[in-house]
Amino acid sequence: MEPVVELKHITHVYVSDREASLALDGLDLQVYPGEFVSLVGPSGCGKTTLLSIIAGLMKPTKGEAFVYGRKVDGPTAEVGYMLQQDYLFPWRTIFENASIGLELTGRLDQEHLARTGALLEEMGLSDARNLYPQQLSGGMRQRVALVRTLTTDPGILLLDEPFSALDYQTKLQLEDLIAGTLREKNKTAVLVTHDLSEAAAVSDRVIVLGSRPGKIRKSFDVPEHIRSARPLLAREQTGFNELFHDIWREMESAGDKE
Repeated sequence: MEPVVELKHITHVYVSDREASLALDGLDLQVYPGEFVSLVGPSGCGKTTLLSIIAGLMKPTKGEAFVYGRKVDGPTAEVGYMLQQDYLFPWRTIFENASIGLELTGRLDQEHLARTGALLEEMGLSDARNLYPQQLSGGMRQRVALVRTLTTDPGILLLDEPFSALDYQTKLQLEDLIAGTLREKNKTAVLVTHDLSEAAAVSDRVIVLGSRPGKIRKSFDVPEHIRSARPLLAREQTGFNELFHDIWREMESAGDKE
């Protein structure tokens, strides 16, 4: 099976007036069709930098990134990016916010607008389509952000801590909703998170990065019976606590050695 995302020997250096800082050093990564992969590691280990490189928002100093076998030279509609903040425009209705991607890609036709309406309904937002962002809760706003990401039908979704600003109950509900939606639609996803429990509950594979410069220290395959359960129920499965503690120990080891 060919990977849909492939990073080859990615090295990235941030240069300022005063110093040069090595963020990533010779990193290789493959993500396969329909796979849900989480990246965890200490702050500053290059997780978000990796997402930016996959999205075509940043060119690595050395190495190459490929999406669907094509070298990444800039942003593409095949890759959707969902951030911690929803960045909804306050002067636009929920439906108008959800349709922004269609505007940018020149697809504001009836077929795609109907798809947007259907996605809002799937997310429980059909009654909110004519409201404005300030009238919604944080969890509802993040659902709108997901719909906005999905309207252009990207095959790959990059998720940069999309739940971290939410209260715990809403966070768990959204984990269930988003993970379930992506699996149902057979999307490939790469999630950056500091929450090891979340990573283990939603993923097929959890990758631990070492501290700067970022390198892959270890990859954990999530057992089938855990990854096939809804995220909330995955936490109750046999072996989940052991997996969590294995990932935790690897993170601690990274901190001790680096």
